[in-house]
Amino acid sequence: MTLHKGAPPADRKHTPHPVNPFYGEADPVSGMETSPPRHTLPDGPLAPHVAYQFVHDELMLDGNARLNLATFVTTWMEPQAGVLMAECRDKNMIDKDEYPRTAELERRCVAMLADLWHAPGAVGCSTTGSSEACMLAGMALKRRWMRRNADRYPASARPNLVMGANVQVCWEKFCNFWEIEARQVPMQGDRFHLDADSATALCDENTIGVVAVLGSTFDGSYEPVADICAALDDLHEKKGWDIPVHVDGASGAMIAPFLDPELKWDFQLPRVASINTSGHKYGLVYPGVGWALWRDEEALPEELVFRVNYLGGDMPTFALNFSRPGAQVAAQYYTFLRLGRAGFRAVQQATRDVARSMAERIGSLGDFELLTRGDELPVFAFTTAGHITAYDVFDVSRRLKERGWLIPAYTFPPDREDLSVLRIVCRNGFSQDLADLFLSDLEELLKELREQQGPLGRPENEATAFHH
Repeated sequence: MTLHKGAPPADRKHTPHPVNPFYGEADPVSGMETSPPRHTLPDGPLAPHVAYQFVHDELMLDGNARLNLATFVTTWMEPQAGVLMAECRDKNMIDKDEYPRTAELERRCVAMLADLWHAPGAVGCSTTGSSEACMLAGMALKRRWMRRNADRYPASARPNLVMGANVQVCWEKFCNFWEIEARQVPMQGDRFHLDADSATALCDENTIGVVAVLGSTFDGSYEPVADICAALDDLHEKKGWDIPVHVDGASGAMIAPFLDPELKWDFQLPRVASINTSGHKYGLVYPGVGWALWRDEEALPEELVFRVNYLGGDMPTFALNFSRPGAQVAAQYYTFLRLGRAGFRAVQQATRDVARSMAERIGSLGDFELLTRGDELPVFAFTTAGHITAYDVFDVSRRLKERGWLIPAYTFPPDREDLSVLRIVCRNGFSQDLADLFLSDLEELLKELREQQGPLGRPENEATAFHH
């Protein structure tokens, strides 16, 4: 969550909202004396239509979510899903005694995911998104390690977690907040994510787990979960270190089961202890809902589960937050029910087809070099070709934004900070027609960019890794 300062600059602190005469009731002049402040609470109330208009007008300056090719988050759902969410927006997900049917829908969603990921006996819960789900999974990994090493922790042992430098920032937060040593494998050459050798090289008796990412946010590629598990099996046999794997399937866990059924990455691999996914990414639900599942009850220490009764009934809960709306859970169940396996397969295949087509066409322009081609996640990354000196990826991103397209430009993490790329995320709702429009705009802009004398200057903070 972004932090904000409470007090604006002195010259803006008392700047009032200008009032349009039509904001009045029957008389356009009435109500014009009301000019509410921007950064302090108004002295009195406003008419609801006036308050609405102020907020509505400012939000018009936001980007068009459907043209945002930076985010993995769902930006389109069917109207019926929107109606269902509106009907559930006042239901508190935590109050399972008052809203038992909403709780039942959550239970059914967990059961459906457990079946999809080949562990019908798995236990799990909904979360506000994958970031919270990852925190919960990390907590379970640490607590299990603490149990096994009670004679050494905390006196003489500091736990560590092994991951690639390409992980989503939530894993760095987890290690910081829960005092875990983050052992990150840097990128090297054309290896942009974790592999079996680099993972096991950093493991020791204090490793609580290895995080394998099924769908890197940097380039859309899958990490080799099965190879990592096999290498850890060998390490267990040689060293006696029984190190579990958590699969961060924020995006890929809702792609691979439908488009890559032969790929082994989930609970079919005995070393996989837990999996998370984002319902609001390729789970096709508006933000924010995520899911965390553990292989069985043994993988989720009982002492992490809290029980409360002051809302009525006995409610076991494992979460970082408490109250949250039940609308997204209802929408997730609607989507599962609406699409089924065949429907999900069709939607995700259409998205991958668009990504592959776009990657091929961008690669054929001659100005860019593709790092990935959208054949795992429907996501691909590319950089400017070696002979391009007139502009860079940041120029492309800035110029596309003028046309309404939001395409992130960012540098890769250690040790490939020298590599700056553009990334395109294709989601449900981004059709081949919109892709054609995007390519048309890109080709037009390239004519102008090729005439530049060199890349334009940019603020240093724009050249940072893009996490979404």
